[in-house]
Amino acid sequence: MKVLVVSDNHSSSEELENLVKRHKDEVECMVHCGDSEFGFDDTIMNSFPLRVRGNCDFDTRYPEDVSETVGGKTIFATHGHLYGVKLNLMNLAYRAEETQADLVCFGHSHEATVHFEADILFLNPGSISLPRKPRIKTYAIVEWIDNRVQVVFYDDNGEPVEDLSRSFELES
Repeated sequence: MKVLVVSDNHSSSEELENLVKRHKDEVECMVHCGDSEFGFDDTIMNSFPLRVRGNCDFDTRYPEDVSETVGGKTIFATHGHLYGVKLNLMNLAYRAEETQADLVCFGHSHEATVHFEADILFLNPGSISLPRKPRIKTYAIVEWIDNRVQVVFYDDNGEPVEDLSRSFELES
């Protein structure tokens, strides 16, 4: 199963449109972790069945977080500002356990990061328009293959960012 994860495009539509066109036929689900600054019903946002409200999103129809099972994997998505993700992932980890998440998607910090613990993958895809760390515009695709999970980060041109990408062995 493959999941595309993006966050923090801050009203820039071109990058979102490009990555949707590029990957729509190869992934089972697209997740937007907030701060799109578009309305919930905006055409481009309809490409993301899992989408949440960030601290810069003012359309209250976005949920603060969402949990859904797709292809046998439970995905929990939030923006992260309500969980203190700039400090640590502890509150997010507690919520991941409560929702029995396999994949936790979040944004807010504009920093591309991936952390894997107890068969839970914590993924911040970075920012597709205003990156902080690294200074590369990024999004990510997660894929479960047999007994491992692979995370490939991509730049805004759709090129893999090898230095950030990771693969993890599943315990169970």
